[in-house]
Amino acid sequence: MPVSASADQVRLAVRLTPGAKKDGVEGAETDAAGKKWLRIRIAAPPVDGKANQALIKYLAKRWHLPKSALEITSGTTSRNKILSIRGDAATITVSIKADL
Repeated sequence: MPVSASADQVRLAVRLTPGAKKDGVEGAETDAAGKKWLRIRIAAPPVDGKANQALIKYLAKRWHLPKSALEITSGTTSRNKILSIRGDAATITVSIKADL
């Protein structure tokens, strides 16, 4: 599963596809190495961090969280990203699992 949780934080592995026709969650996928990701498409281009900003905005709105609760902790220039989501881990995990 692309999710790991502690008491007040969730880490999420995301595979981002920028420049898509529309924003959306595609669901879970496993890469050739066996790592699991949540695949997300974002319409914003991968220029000057716009896709990363759009990803944070999209997920915050989708999961009813403040944008400040989400942070890209790894992979800012890669399609593969690790997000740190601060808040009640149980509630956040339920929202994420609905998208898997």
